[in-house]
Amino acid sequence: MTDVDRTHGGAHPATDARPGRPAAPPAGPGSAEDVARAAAAASDLAELDAVVPTCRACPRLVEWRETVAATKRAAFRDDVYWARPVPGFGDPAARVLVVGLAPAAHGANRTGRMFTGDRSGDFLFAAMHRTGFASQATSVRADDGLVLSDVRITAPVRCAPPANAPTPQERRTCGPYLGREVELVEPRVILVLGGFGWQAVLSTLDEQGWDVPRPRPRFGHGAEVRLRRGDASVVLLGCFHVSQQNTFTGRLTPEMLDTVLLRARTLAQPSEG
Repeated sequence: MTDVDRTHGGAHPATDARPGRPAAPPAGPGSAEDVARAAAAASDLAELDAVVPTCRACPRLVEWRETVAATKRAAFRDDVYWARPVPGFGDPAARVLVVGLAPAAHGANRTGRMFTGDRSGDFLFAAMHRTGFASQATSVRADDGLVLSDVRITAPVRCAPPANAPTPQERRTCGPYLGREVELVEPRVILVLGGFGWQAVLSTLDEQGWDVPRPRPRFGHGAEVRLRRGDASVVLLGCFHVSQQNTFTGRLTPEMLDTVLLRARTLAQPSEG
């Protein structure tokens, strides 16, 4: 593993001899039980990130991600789509874990990297650059040189879903990947983008034995909840999702996102952890 792979951006999965063509992964998890076993067996982030793209446990998502890659969008007709589950990426020693919803059909499902190649990613990484988490303000492709510091980005569902709407069962099937990622990263703060991600993170952490309150804390922009499991502690921090529906209407402004990211940095400091 290179220095860049180890500390910041993370390695993009292997490619074959044709530029831009991802190498075919080995057969991976084909059921919810397989996912749980594979996630638990990952001894580090490199192993987890290697197994995620091989997953075929959700037939509806497999069919959709591959259909999108075959039909494409006109603007990307010459692109070779990733069309697989997307692993998390970023600093493996991150104190802040950013959790979205799921890969965008023509964003991460095309490029193979979370929030890369779409308008939501443009908005997010511009803010991360302004607040010192990212080396550049854009994220257009997996090999664009982007380096993340003290932050890792992931999602509760790793395949692009139809209408951006995973089913509850698909979230549960994918949950062990996120649960194991939290265990391996050991973040001080989980910054959750949107209400779906908020509920998904709470469900996953509940399944992993964290002391999620009853009733569950409600999502809100700027909401903060501290959870514990044994000696471990993490703060969930809510933020409106960086979707165009929110950013184009002004529901989420650059200033609002900057404020939440800076709050995450403050909460991640040892004195408040």
